[in-house]
Amino acid sequence: METHLLVRIDSKMNSLSKGQKLIAEFIEQHYDQAAFLTASKLGDIVGVSESTVVRFATELGYSGYPQLQKAMQEMIKDKLTSVQRIEVTAAKIGEGSVLDTVLNQDIQKIRRTLEETSHEDFEKAVESIISAEHIYIFGVRSASSLANFLGYYFDLILGNVHVVTTASRSGMYEALLRISDKDAIIGISFPRYSKTAAAAMDFAASRGAATVAITDSMLSPLANNSESVLIARSDMASVVDSLVAPLSLINALIVATVIKKKDEVKATFEALETVWNEQGVYTSSQTEDKASL
Repeated sequence: METHLLVRIDSKMNSLSKGQKLIAEFIEQHYDQAAFLTASKLGDIVGVSESTVVRFATELGYSGYPQLQKAMQEMIKDKLTSVQRIEVTAAKIGEGSVLDTVLNQDIQKIRRTLEETSHEDFEKAVESIISAEHIYIFGVRSASSLANFLGYYFDLILGNVHVVTTASRSGMYEALLRISDKDAIIGISFPRYSKTAAAAMDFAASRGAATVAITDSMLSPLANNSESVLIARSDMASVVDSLVAPLSLINALIVATVIKKKDEVKATFEALETVWNEQGVYTSSQTEDKASL
């Protein structure tokens, strides 16, 4: 069985030279960029010679840099299967603390998201959302939790939201049947990318709708027909998709929308608070404490 690139890197990390470790760290964090760089260009970015990059490839057991490059491109193309995720995660954590490792990885994902997300695309996405007659939010599989979270708050704030979480092609087209150039769609997908999500974005774009993608890379199929691409690093945590950074980005999107629609949102929540209080929707620990005295 072919050993995964990230496993090879992890197994060799302690024996690599200082320059080779820089290459390894860059590939671990930016393999989607490194996959299309020449050995010379990768060396320039990392700050090592081209020959160091070539030696790094052979040190990992590849016949040369082209084979290493192919391995990186395969990671982009197929990302990781569930079995590969378990293998890579076990190798990376080893005997270390799972809690510390996973939480620190999530911290790094949020930092990278902050660095890589376009502020211009973010502002454009907010404008598309607040000016749309109807907002469609599409997310399937693990991304459906993000779609539902975003849909819950946008429905409270804007009241014109349709959350679509079906993985069925026919169901997707039925749900988007009435989408038009007056509407906007927010597509959410991370590796392994959903074909249905990509098709939904293509269909919405063909109808003239404003398109916003929340994904992990400009190489994502969702980015192809999206006017605004919001990059959030997801990567992996064993078989679990890490959704910390995407959720943080979605929180920012909700907050930005609230600020833009402050007066309307304030009125909406004042009305909601009245109904919640009248109907006893929320419990009060203080009331319960007094009643028990």
